[in-house]
Amino acid sequence: MPIDMETVTLSPKFQVVIPKTIRAELELRPRQKLSVVRDGGRIQLVPLDTPRKLRGFLAGLDTTVPRHADRL
Repeated sequence: MPIDMETVTLSPKFQVVIPKTIRAELELRPRQKLSVVRDGGRIQLVPLDTPRKLRGFLAGLDTTVPRHADRL
C-alpha cells in the first residue's frame, strides 16, 4: 500500500485541516471521532468506527477454547 503524504499547517489554535482527498478516501465525516496516537516523534489520527460499522466484524470467529478435563 503506497503512503499518501500531504502537507498541512498547524493553526494558531493548534488545529489542522485533513485534505479533501484523504477525507473522501477514508470516508471521514464532520464530528466523527478520531483517536490521537503518539508514535515516537509522530502523531497518527485513527478514525473510530461507529458501533454500527463494527457489527458482525467477529462473525465466524472460533470461540472454542481447549480445556483440561478437571477444569470447567
